[in-house]
Amino acid sequence: QVQLVESGGGLVQAGGSLRLSCAASGNIFSINAMGWYRQAPGKQREFVAQVTSGSSAAYADSVKGRFTISRGNARNTVYLQMNSLKPDDTAVYYCAAVGKNKDYWGQGTQVTVSS
Repeated sequence: QVQLVESGGGLVQAGGSLRLSCAASGNIFSINAMGWYRQAPGKQREFVAQVTSGSSAAYADSVKGRFTISRGNARNTVYLQMNSLKPDDTAVYYCAAVGKNKDYWGQGTQVTVSS
């Protein structure tokens, strides 16, 4: 089992920046990739970014050039640096981990971008 805890959400004005953090605990050696998803009110959860154990990163088109995903020196941490935030980025952001046999999800952290 893997447990994920997110932090770093909050309220920011359009054009501002936030950095989300996610710490994994438990069987972290089973994790192949970690990433971020988000869900805005009334919308489905959508992919934001992912980084593999080999540090290969992928991004949704809507965040390319603005968001950067990275892994900490410890295998169990992933960050999402969000710059040039827009009101459309307002959502609950969820950390996700891809394990050998199942995926794991955090509880989510709210990001609100005011216009």
